[in-house]
Amino acid sequence: MPSIMDKIEAHLQTHRVVAWEGTFRDYLSLVLNQPTLAQHAHERIYRMINAAGMRIENNKEHYAFFENDLFGIDEPLAKVVEYFKAAALGSDVGRRILLLYGPPSSGKSQLVILLKRGLEEFAHTDDGAVYAIAACPQHEDPLNLIPHALRGEFQEETNIHVEGELCPLCAVTLREQYQGDIYQVPVRRIFFSEKERCGIGTFVPSDPKSQDIAELVGSIDLSTIGDYGSESDPRAYRFDGELNVANRGLMEFIEMLKADERFLYVLLTLAQEKNIKTGRFPLIYADECVIAHTNETEFNEFMADKKSEALHDRMIMVRVPYNLKVSQEERIYKKLLRATNMKGLHLAPHALRVAAIFAILSRLEEPKTAGLTLLKKLTLYDGEDVEGFRQKDIKLIQDATEREGMDGISPRFIINRVSSSLIKPDTRCINPIDILRAIKDGIESQGQFKKADRERYNALIAEARREYDEIARNDVQKAFFVSFEQEASTLVDNYLDNVEAYLDKAKLIDPITGEDVPPDEKLMRSLENKVGVADHGKDTFRNEIFRKVAMAQRHGGAFDYTTHEKLKDAIEKQLFEERRDTIKLTISSRSPDTEQVRKLNDVVETLVTREGYCSACANELLKYVSSLLAREK
Repeated sequence: MPSIMDKIEAHLQTHRVVAWEGTFRDYLSLVLNQPTLAQHAHERIYRMINAAGMRIENNKEHYAFFENDLFGIDEPLAKVVEYFKAAALGSDVGRRILLLYGPPSSGKSQLVILLKRGLEEFAHTDDGAVYAIAACPQHEDPLNLIPHALRGEFQEETNIHVEGELCPLCAVTLREQYQGDIYQVPVRRIFFSEKERCGIGTFVPSDPKSQDIAELVGSIDLSTIGDYGSESDPRAYRFDGELNVANRGLMEFIEMLKADERFLYVLLTLAQEKNIKTGRFPLIYADECVIAHTNETEFNEFMADKKSEALHDRMIMVRVPYNLKVSQEERIYKKLLRATNMKGLHLAPHALRVAAIFAILSRLEEPKTAGLTLLKKLTLYDGEDVEGFRQKDIKLIQDATEREGMDGISPRFIINRVSSSLIKPDTRCINPIDILRAIKDGIESQGQFKKADRERYNALIAEARREYDEIARNDVQKAFFVSFEQEASTLVDNYLDNVEAYLDKAKLIDPITGEDVPPDEKLMRSLENKVGVADHGKDTFRNEIFRKVAMAQRHGGAFDYTTHEKLKDAIEKQLFEERRDTIKLTISSRSPDTEQVRKLNDVVETLVTREGYCSACANELLKYVSSLLAREK
């Protein structure tokens, strides 16, 4: 495996691109051999996203560009990519602002940051190479030098469309320094960099009374007016506004709807006409993608304001809700915790999962479908079928919701509470109960939550704890049985043999006597009762099991005890029940004998080596399960 030094060297080699400088005549040769050099801003971003790869899963597109940083928001991401695809084709979508709105910490800012960092990287590749007029402060496309009278013929011969205008400064330079000879104009390769203010701009609104529009569109350089004699001379102008530096690339407008109207109408002109309007010049052409983001409250106020209707029509609006999948929520937490110094600290198994269960429950709307509970919905959304519902039912369930994913607990709140647990003195290990306790303390102590919200969240914490109770029991159960998987496999095979005989109205052969015997109804019902299958529903359940077996075989897979969620629960409960007294006696004994001590040590060792516990949280787990068993009759 390459060392970090090798990886750094490989990165440097990748970015050690030879600088290129030449004349416009030289550049024309390049662009005719590689027409992608003439791509516009939206097309460049779309090609960048596609270059990372895309796969289809469950009839949905998943883009590799986002998958290591943004989790559980595939639908909003697909809409964002659709925007860039349509704009890349030259449609009118390219003349729209992309506005992302949603609750805090849903991924809006991170999405834009990824696009900005991606553009910086892409500009170092052959496919993403960008060339500009060397002296242009706006990094202008060299093809803008081609006279309008020749652009039609140029497109016919090369299939390259040129639509831009020279900026005022380049127009003066071409006329006075090169006497109109476009072939002499210097061109160079540029590399997008937000830090170097090249191709990527970021605007943050502040106090409308004091913020200067120059931050967006540039300003007069008063020190040069004496040299050029007029404020309207482009050589006396600083083309250093965020819209100027973002030309050819991407402009991020943070909390756009907090900005003064003056700023918004500059964006309106830019979006519709691809022009920047300043006080003393004609319109300045700009080819850039403007992405804005804002919170939902200000978005709703903006949409209700009739005075802003002109801007409404010039925006593509994408709602970015919270993630609603437990597995993806865990990935969010792991990513956020990577920057935390956890040296010497251990996070117990399931700690983040239990926090994720609570967070997702807080974002779900109460089901309107009969038989569907919040926990069933949570499981269904995470890709698992539940009793009475399948993955194909998700769309109908979601259509019945109004604001699902727009309210609830944010990932940032959860990570703040996890962090509060990490900094407690003498903390060496954080377990799921520690996390739930920290979340509860945060809800009770922070004034942002109303009384009704606190009551609801406390009820959901209790729900998440009940889910953890089952997880804890299962972990202890498996640790007690060295051959748990084999025992579970044997039990499920026995059940399937009996179900098959029952459905076929056939008999089984007794392995000991060799005699024909009827299916063991007692065995089948003992398992089915564990998961609430009523006697009148047993035939439906058994047929469903065998449909799953047939589907697994048809797709070349194997059916095991984990394939069907309810059957898995039944198998685990059966094995646990058979040994409940042994487990209870072993972990609850105040004065364990030698054999019990040995068994407990073996269980702890199994939890550590196989399940990821440390010795401290393994022993805490045994104490916790012991308390659960003590409360049971």
